[in-house]
Amino acid sequence: MRGNTLLRTVRLGVGSLMLHKLRSMLTTLGVLFGVSSVIAMLAIGEGASKRAQDQIRALGSQNVILRSIKPREDFATGNQATRVVSYGLTNDDLTRVMKTFPGVKRVVPVREIPLEVRYQDRALNPRVMSTLPIYRDVTGRKISEGRFLTEADEQNVANVCVMSDEVARYLFPFRSPIGEKVKIGADYYVVVGTTLSRKRLGSDPALAGEVTAAEVFIPLETGRKWYGDLQVKIRSGSREMEEVQLHEIIMEVGDPENVPMLASAAREMLSRNHPRKDYEMVVPLELLLQAEETKKNFNIVLGSIASISLLVGGIGIMNVMLATVTERTREIGIRRALGAKRRHIVTQFLVETVVLSVGGGLLGVALGLLIPEYVEYAYKMPTIVTPLNPLIAFGISVGIGIVFGLYPAWRAANMDPVEALRHE
Repeated sequence: MRGNTLLRTVRLGVGSLMLHKLRSMLTTLGVLFGVSSVIAMLAIGEGASKRAQDQIRALGSQNVILRSIKPREDFATGNQATRVVSYGLTNDDLTRVMKTFPGVKRVVPVREIPLEVRYQDRALNPRVMSTLPIYRDVTGRKISEGRFLTEADEQNVANVCVMSDEVARYLFPFRSPIGEKVKIGADYYVVVGTTLSRKRLGSDPALAGEVTAAEVFIPLETGRKWYGDLQVKIRSGSREMEEVQLHEIIMEVGDPENVPMLASAAREMLSRNHPRKDYEMVVPLELLLQAEETKKNFNIVLGSIASISLLVGGIGIMNVMLATVTERTREIGIRRALGAKRRHIVTQFLVETVVLSVGGGLLGVALGLLIPEYVEYAYKMPTIVTPLNPLIAFGISVGIGIVFGLYPAWRAANMDPVEALRHE
């Protein structure tokens, strides 16, 4: 019996809404845009956060990265025409890390050499890096074609190189570079492999989140043999020489729990031996924890901003229902005179608000799922829609419909039937 009464009340409420289709549709739009904005903004924020965390993980969550940076002040010797600037990490730092840090599993030194890479009439200036074969395993670089550097290359001081996809596509746009010879500086190197691109953070040439500058890898001993520690830069008629023994030292920590301790020890070691502050340290694990915390705060901010749209939609529902109560005062009085109880009146108006909020919520969920797809397709930005977000947004829209519909329903139910019948 109660089921029949509720069904009849629902039909009555839907019928009342259909009498004013345009008004009902405009009222629904507030909830629709609120729900869709919540879903879309959280999806975009989740995608951006995941991309940032993937960039950090690509550096190795168990790694501690030490880098040379040129200090602001010049520590030069000689006259103004020719001067030598010495800074950055040294081979002594590498020895200290290898001998005094027992928790370190592997250590990879890296030297950067500013050289032009040329093939026939094509040339560019990538980041030429001389390093050990274990660089690939420690940093997680992926091979696109061919192979990476090997121990045999290091022992034989071989003139071989591995280039990133950016370099390969530019120098060899229509064929594979494997087996070809490229000129690096004044020497020729055989290309033995290519690597996939990766993102960069910190003081890398590209900004955080951008694709890294092109890279070329050569054996560490080959770089030392041909180029030594001095790098010559000519500026405005003067010649500046930079002496940098190592540009980067990557420490792979055996146990992730020891990363904070070893990072602290490395900071202490560098601060004692480098009073000029010609270094920086990147700890991907710390960056990852910061990124996760930022993600939480970012989602809270985005969710709060989008929820304001839902709040506005709820206020719109309340405003329309209050106007409806005023318009239907005589109808309410007739129903009360015919025996309708207060709960029947409350149910009728609550049904109308819930229908508006549920309809707007369902349409909002559909639009909210389409917006991230469009953003990903049009702007190549990753978006992630978690199953929980649409459910929460829809649940909030229904809740708002009930909360903002209670007062108009209560006001309608508490009208004096005699006064309602007299209303014109």
